[in-house]
Amino acid sequence: MKWFFIDTGLNNGNFNMQYDIDLTKKISGDECILRLYRWNPYCISLGANQNFSDINLIKAEKDNIDIVKRPTGGRAILHSEELTYSVVFPLSLNYSVKDIYNQINIALKKGLEIFSPELKKIELENSQTDFRNFYKKDISSVCFAVSAKYEINYLGKKLVGSAQRKIGSVVLQHGSILCGTYHLKLTDYLNLERQRVEEISDELNNTTTDLMTILQKEIDITALSDSIKKGFESHFQTSFISLNK
Repeated sequence: MKWFFIDTGLNNGNFNMQYDIDLTKKISGDECILRLYRWNPYCISLGANQNFSDINLIKAEKDNIDIVKRPTGGRAILHSEELTYSVVFPLSLNYSVKDIYNQINIALKKGLEIFSPELKKIELENSQTDFRNFYKKDISSVCFAVSAKYEINYLGKKLVGSAQRKIGSVVLQHGSILCGTYHLKLTDYLNLERQRVEEISDELNNTTTDLMTILQKEIDITALSDSIKKGFESHFQTSFISLNK
């Protein structure tokens, strides 16, 4: 198995989502890609089956917040103070879709543990949410409101949120490693009654955490990126081939 790495830095929402889709067309049956990236301007991404009507588009435009659809499922995320990852993984390597999800999250966990010994308290979610019932609730508009099986939690709070989709003969998985608290402002852009927004805001505060809150310091994105790379190399017993110029 060959692993390629690319860091595309800061780009807008349309660029970031199209780049992930394009990566799914660029590998052969024994190749995988890890990409790290960030967002400028900040951006709300919606799950592939989510409606734009969930978001106050006028307020988002006024505040210079991008809006984009993800090719994957899930619900709305405000991409801001985070490091985003994407992985393209071919199904020809005989992993099931669930196995791929689990293996990627184990690699992320190892990378975070390399970044800080405090993050050895991270655990992978061991239960699966009943998403059919969850999506009937107002809070289902927000992706970080609940953890899926194998997602990364710190002391019971969600730290990394991920989404996945099979595209042809590969799986695309991408997700957000939260580095600050700005993602909580997503509730400012929800088209819901004020009381429901306040309830969802409280829920998000209770169910999510971020690296700055955990470690009580500003997060060095370069060091975090390097740690994530090392976590993947360790878990998949590989050395990256860089695609960066």
